[in-house]
Amino acid sequence: MLPHQLELLSPARDADIGIEAVNHGADAVYIGGPSFGARASADNSVADIERLVRHAHRFHSRVFVTLNTILRDDELEPARQLAHQLYQAGVDALIIQDMGLLELDLPPIQLHASTQTDIRTPEKARFLQDAGLSQIVLARELTLPQIAAIHQALGPVDAPHRAVLEFFIHGALCVAYSGQCYISHAHTGRSANRGDCSQACRLPYEVKDSQGRIVAHDKHVLSMKDNNQSDNLRALIDAGVRSFKIEGRYKDMGYVKNITAHYRQLLDAILEERPELARASSGRCTYTFTPDPNQNFNREFTDYFVQGRKADIGAFDTPKNPGQPIGWVTRVAADCLELETEDPSTELQNGDGLCYHDLQKELVGLQANRVEKLGPGQDGGTVWRVFPKDPMSGFKDMKRGTAVNRNRSMAWVRTLEKKSADRRIGVWMVLSDSPAGLQLTLTDEDGHVGSAELTGTWERAKDPAQAATKLREQLGRLGDTMFLANDIGLHLSQPWFVPASQLNALRRDAVAKLEAARAAAYTRPPRAAPAEPPVPYPEDTLTYLANVFNQKARDFYAKHGVQVIAAAYEAHEEEGEVSLMITKHCVRYSLSLCPKQAKGVTGVQGTVRAEPLQLINGKEKLTLRFDCKPCEMHVVGKIKRSVLKQAAEQPLTFYRTRPAARPVH
Repeated sequence: MLPHQLELLSPARDADIGIEAVNHGADAVYIGGPSFGARASADNSVADIERLVRHAHRFHSRVFVTLNTILRDDELEPARQLAHQLYQAGVDALIIQDMGLLELDLPPIQLHASTQTDIRTPEKARFLQDAGLSQIVLARELTLPQIAAIHQALGPVDAPHRAVLEFFIHGALCVAYSGQCYISHAHTGRSANRGDCSQACRLPYEVKDSQGRIVAHDKHVLSMKDNNQSDNLRALIDAGVRSFKIEGRYKDMGYVKNITAHYRQLLDAILEERPELARASSGRCTYTFTPDPNQNFNREFTDYFVQGRKADIGAFDTPKNPGQPIGWVTRVAADCLELETEDPSTELQNGDGLCYHDLQKELVGLQANRVEKLGPGQDGGTVWRVFPKDPMSGFKDMKRGTAVNRNRSMAWVRTLEKKSADRRIGVWMVLSDSPAGLQLTLTDEDGHVGSAELTGTWERAKDPAQAATKLREQLGRLGDTMFLANDIGLHLSQPWFVPASQLNALRRDAVAKLEAARAAAYTRPPRAAPAEPPVPYPEDTLTYLANVFNQKARDFYAKHGVQVIAAAYEAHEEEGEVSLMITKHCVRYSLSLCPKQAKGVTGVQGTVRAEPLQLINGKEKLTLRFDCKPCEMHVVGKIKRSVLKQAAEQPLTFYRTRPAARPVH
């Protein structure tokens, strides 16, 4: 990717969703392969990925495959073989976490550093660039100045093998720094670093202070709102970001279509303003719908830490989708409810998802089995009668005046179930005389050329103006192709009368030649060569937080000067209490118990201390400790005996022999 290009990077649970991501404007798509991707339930065959690659490359969009779990020793060879299969399938890059892969005989495929590698500092980013990683996915928690500092640390933007900065701009947020969460493994044996997170962060917790007092009851204090950087794209570009990543390899087709189209329109508007920037792939999109992020599942939105720490980043009341306000209850009956919409133009449909908050602020959902439009309401809206799928007796605290939201619109769902986008590459068409007859030349927006000839002789047209119009009309019929005519030039001694069947054949031949020229011109991004001699890693000691799970990863860090290398948490060598999660989110700050917040407040200053808090969910107990200097929170706990027992019964192949620590000189 060139330094002036902007890349919109969309997720794909499967190849069909990936194809629609491309159709809706993605410059690149990331997808899981048949194994070793950090979403255990989003695997795809190499054949399906090859099908996606063929479609994406027509538009010069790229396909990245996630190979971003940590690997056991016995998984290294299968991972190496998979990398070669994916390269043969035409994949453009692998997204990796495990540095052991860099010690293997990989194909010459570009490598990207996953967000699981926990890139928060200029030093770490520069190291990964120097180690041969071409694109690096920054931690979601970074601020604009921190991103800009990393951008500066990578050196001149036009330097060979200069890494591209990639940043998440939309979707679900992990509360922990990615790659720094072990709660799932400690409690269930399911490792987030191996694509199998149990999402303990979405559970409700009771929060107690150091004296045992309840600070918060049944609050989802580790659950974040969803990421939305729509208003920060220009600032992120100025800070150095060039790849804009949408989260969501578990998300459905409608989500990917809608969110891709939303950011495609925002980025295109920026490209119109700033001609020095360019799209990273070809073609423009038109849509049958107006993109709206609020229509998809979300926990409400936050821009997280990009503009600095804010108090409203958490979705503490519920991890569910609260939807959008549409009205209020006017009547509750035995088998139905009636509600008035705020906007008289709001239309309800059978199957719509509605919800409301009960008196405990818990979100209660109901599906509309059948709806009836009753007419105008007293407050200017429209009154609807809703017959829920479930019995009315189950809807606690619903009464007249209860505010109602809609979190699933069937009209919206149906719109996105149909074809909803058209992506076309602009071409200039010229029909000219040739020695053998006629020649049609197509030149696309990237400068590729396809030309075809039609031999023969033709009659002179009786009406030259009408003949010219018919020639242009027939040649411009590109509807079943991926091209759109920007202009059709006629360089003829005179407008000939050419039968439509012959013009159609000429056009099809020229289009095929242009497609072939585009395919021949496409080149995959090159693999970056690591710096020689190997650059030193920024630290000489690695704890379990480095996720070193195999001998090759250990060899990699030793080669880069690390003296002491601990095993990954999943190796079960940390049986005591350790940090199971490290977060930029701070529960004390969110509950207004932060010493820095209290600083300078009369009567409060000095009385609020960053003492530990306790999180309790059933029998699960975790300790929150606060590191105020870097402004971070550690969720502390230890691995369960049952997990250790299960591991002993089903031992992992990990480090055939425990490596001895290298002496420190």
